[in-house]
Amino acid sequence: MGEAPGKDEDLQGRPFVGRAGKLLESSLEAAGITRESVYITNVVKCRPPGNRKPRSNEVMACKPYLFRELNIVKPSAILLMGNTAAFALIGKRSVSSSRGRIEITQGYPAIVTFHPAAMLRNPALRPLFMQDLLEALQMTNTKDNPI
Repeated sequence: MGEAPGKDEDLQGRPFVGRAGKLLESSLEAAGITRESVYITNVVKCRPPGNRKPRSNEVMACKPYLFRELNIVKPSAILLMGNTAAFALIGKRSVSSSRGRIEITQGYPAIVTFHPAAMLRNPALRPLFMQDLLEALQMTNTKDNPI
């Protein structure tokens, strides 16, 4: 789960399709997961003006939709990618202070990790992201359950 659609996502109507999305997809593949076997969404459903970080009121306005998505998908685990996703679902403002720990949100186990865009800026984060991704996958008990 990411924060909000960027330009490419907004144009295509699909989350994580730009450079960060390609990195996410290659990370999933490295873990033996296809993009089609997971459910990928954003906290905020509309692209904020100027592609800025979503504001608290925008996150709050979208949370009911997000919770409905979770209740429909019923994920085995949630990978919260980035500060916005972590704050929206578990109230944590910093990935670095909360990554890797299992939290329960809306009745689902969740792991906070880095957003793929952060890995584009700092490739040294990728091993930590992969560790978190594999932990989320392990919680699903099978590669066929959505995360």
